[in-house]
Amino acid sequence: MRYTLLLQYPEMSTDELDPEALADAMREFDEYAKAIDAAGILASAEVLQPSSLTTTVRKGDDGALRVQDGPYADTKEQLGGTFVIEVDDLDTAIEWAGRAPSIGWGAVEIRPVALRFSDGGWTALDS
Repeated sequence: MRYTLLLQYPEMSTDELDPEALADAMREFDEYAKAIDAAGILASAEVLQPSSLTTTVRKGDDGALRVQDGPYADTKEQLGGTFVIEVDDLDTAIEWAGRAPSIGWGAVEIRPVALRFSDGGWTALDS
């Protein structure tokens, strides 16, 4: 099964973070990514830019696209990054989510992948 781990946590600027705490968090994420990779289950991992750089696109009632700078989520936590893993079951995905360094200050949403686009076409993944 393929799952995406969505790392959500309060966003802070580097000015708000203690340099030592930031270095520790970066080390922990590096170790986490290397552990997932070494386990042979990592499909991809990405860290996102700050939510202040978000562009939100919606279609209005008139059909025109509305492009707005900034995030428009109704939450104080923001999506900070993703890990896509391939594991045997949800219990294993939960185990890996529980090891994410950000679990100490935010949530990790586990979402099964339904479709995957690869080699020019869509493939349904088992659920």
